[in-house]
Amino acid sequence: MCHKKADQGEQLKIWEESAHANAFKTLQTEAADKIAGGKAAEDPKCLKCHVSGHGVDASLLSSKFSIEDGVQCETCHGAGSAYKSKKIMEDHAKSVAAGMTAYADEAAIEKQCRSCHNEESPNFKGFNFEEMWAKIKHPVPAKG
Repeated sequence: MCHKKADQGEQLKIWEESAHANAFKTLQTEAADKIAGGKAAEDPKCLKCHVSGHGVDASLLSSKFSIEDGVQCETCHGAGSAYKSKKIMEDHAKSVAAGMTAYADEAAIEKQCRSCHNEESPNFKGFNFEEMWAKIKHPVPAKG
C-alpha cells in the first residue's frame, strides 16, 4: 500500500520528517558515545529503542532492511511481510488478521510509546504523550 499520497495521509512523509527516522543517526555522535560510555551505535541498551529489528533473528529481516532507517513502521505496527500487499492493506480488518498491530485506543498507543520513552533512557526529561502524538500520528483520512 502506498503511504505517500495526500489522500492516504502521507504517512511516509510524516515519518521521514520525524525524530524516529533519525533515531539511529543520533547514536552515531560523540555526545551519544559519551552518554553510553562507549559506542552507542553498537550498544544493545541504545539500539533497543533507536532502531527497528534489534534483537530479531537477522534471517527474518528483508534484504532491504537497514538499521540506519531508525525506528521504522514495524516497531509499532508489527512485522509487515504478511500484510504489506496492497490487496490486504486496503482492508484494515484483513491487515490486522494478517498480523498488523492495531491499537484499541490512544491509551494503548501511549503504552507502546512509553516502552521507549521512559526513565530507562539516560536522556529522559519527561514524555508528554499528547504533544508527541500530535507530531507523529498518521491516520488514513476518512473517505468523503
